[in-house]
Amino acid sequence: MYQVKTIDEIEVGDRASIAKTVTEADGALYIASTGDFGPVHIDDGYAAGTRFEKRLAPGIMVAGICTSILTSHLVGVLGVSIEDRFWFTGPVFYGDTVNVEVWIAEKNPENRTVVWEASARNQDGLEVLKAWATLKFPRPRTRPPETT
Repeated sequence: MYQVKTIDEIEVGDRASIAKTVTEADGALYIASTGDFGPVHIDDGYAAGTRFEKRLAPGIMVAGICTSILTSHLVGVLGVSIEDRFWFTGPVFYGDTVNVEVWIAEKNPENRTVVWEASARNQDGLEVLKAWATLKFPRPRTRPPETT
């Protein structure tokens, strides 16, 4: 599923999307691995007193779905992230299904960068996340001259 793609194999307008239901297990694994024990993610009583009225899935976990689609379906594994911006435009609750679309917005072969954007919507069509980020690709490898 993961490919090695050079910047030359990526085009502006390339896009991919997936739908993912965000589960309690997803949240538990993310929270345990990052230590993000914010009460809005884990405490029903606390979350009930917020404007959301119930627990939220961690936003950056949802943002990670974008980067997963990017590497697994669009650009492969050579590019490395040098700038990421995420806007959390709506809540994601456990049990929500997010439809995430990622696309290549810009390509600059001279400096070996690609700009990608993303949008995620919940099952009701509400946009819950926007993203804009830049990847940097390595210089092409050249073979050393053969010796005689």
